[in-house]
Amino acid sequence: MYTLGDIPRKGARIRSHKEALVFEGARYTYGQFESRVNRLANALLGLNCRRSDRIAVLSDNSHKFLEIYFAAAKAGLVVVPINFRLAKKEVVEIVADSEPTVFLVGDGYEAFISEIRNEVSSVEVWIALDNRVDGFSYYEDLLKEALDVDPLIPVDENDLAVLMYTGGTTGLPKGVMLSHRNILASALGSAIGCLFSEHDITCMLLPLFHASFWPAISCLMVGGKVVIIRRPELETILKAIQDEKCTHVNAVPTLYNWLLEFPKLDEFELSSVRLLTYAGSPMPKEVLKRCIRKFGNILGQGYGLTEAAPLVSLMMPDEHVLDGPRSRLLSSVGREGVPVEVRVVDNNGKPLGPGGVGEIVARGPNIMLGYWKNEKLTRERLRDGWLYTGDVGTLDEEGYLYLLDRKADMIITGGENVYPNETENVLYQHPSILECAVVSAPDDRWGERVQAAVVLRPSASATEQELIDHCKRELAGYKCPKKVLFMNRLPKSSVGKILRSELKKEFWKGKSARIG
Repeated sequence: MYTLGDIPRKGARIRSHKEALVFEGARYTYGQFESRVNRLANALLGLNCRRSDRIAVLSDNSHKFLEIYFAAAKAGLVVVPINFRLAKKEVVEIVADSEPTVFLVGDGYEAFISEIRNEVSSVEVWIALDNRVDGFSYYEDLLKEALDVDPLIPVDENDLAVLMYTGGTTGLPKGVMLSHRNILASALGSAIGCLFSEHDITCMLLPLFHASFWPAISCLMVGGKVVIIRRPELETILKAIQDEKCTHVNAVPTLYNWLLEFPKLDEFELSSVRLLTYAGSPMPKEVLKRCIRKFGNILGQGYGLTEAAPLVSLMMPDEHVLDGPRSRLLSSVGREGVPVEVRVVDNNGKPLGPGGVGEIVARGPNIMLGYWKNEKLTRERLRDGWLYTGDVGTLDEEGYLYLLDRKADMIITGGENVYPNETENVLYQHPSILECAVVSAPDDRWGERVQAAVVLRPSASATEQELIDHCKRELAGYKCPKKVLFMNRLPKSSVGKILRSELKKEFWKGKSARIG
């Protein structure tokens, strides 16, 4: 039996004086971290929180966010992390759905939350993490007054630990139920795949409200150190890597693209980094090649989703080959992670052989319990023990997985299937392109057309016809954009992932189309 609460518990027992967390100048050893986690767990229990009660968190990254995850685990509670970029209506909907009894609010969000307090009925206690605010209990006061003893509440590894909402672009987000076992199986698989040890220091820059929290869990699990970045600002990230001698960074492809363009990049000493992992969306092949040439052969990637907590597959630096026959692997998302089994199946759920194109399915101890209060969707996505991901892909004879695209993002134009990633990869080869996205748009002749939206590099130029002709030299005509929209910026999620769905909505306004 192993739960999230055992991570700080064991850390304090065997490496009490080793540094565990760094956040904006504050430093905590494993012993100090365990003490704060125990105090918070007892404070929550003292607020009459009962087993399996939900506690909501709205905050930027900080050490306190991790304290909440682990303290809730020790107290037998469930954390509901909330995306700070959501609108008030969306936050109210999530709170109404999850019914938390406690709501913890980080610096800068107190006024935002005060405006919705009267619209939510389940919350009994409001806690301000960083500031003394009227109507809120103060986090540090609660810790100061609580006992520094392990509450030792019985918690089962299959108990619900985190209720993580995802996929809110077309309505109410889905509440993904992740157990202690789900999260720890994924974290352990990631730690093994990344060869994490007590000597590793991860730069935690993606949001802790997201499944991208795995590096912090994995690193603390093996006795490493976590350097937490409040928000992913490039200069702050680079300075933290340099000053703390970070060995690992996990980011989305968009952020690596920004780093390559950052004029001060070479001013920072980054030689401590042994592994740069990327996830969240496919890395355009041209951006990946530039990263390898710039940073060296230290790139690794993960493919996953919240429902898998998030690990599905991994591909490490020795598999990132620039030249020769194995350079084909640059288009892969790697092979199944340690705890996971992966298949590609047809529309009837029958496994396909090497080269067959179908839906990616996965099973293992990391796969979610189901969707909160949504048995119908749970039955659709969890079938015979397999998670149906909604992603289209293929496996080769060596077990490497190739992600073609989201089922919902596939474009059907003139009866032909087009996967946007393929067209985007070619667009990224054009020297003027900084960022791009390809989506479907309504077309009188073809029903749907291939529509590109692009952001050009500073001082660069390109015409619509030039970009279309560029694609035609590399792709079949039906895969090429029929139109190109030039934009100053593309819509992105809180982790920097380009949101095709938001673009697609604009093109299909007033039309009939399924928005993925």
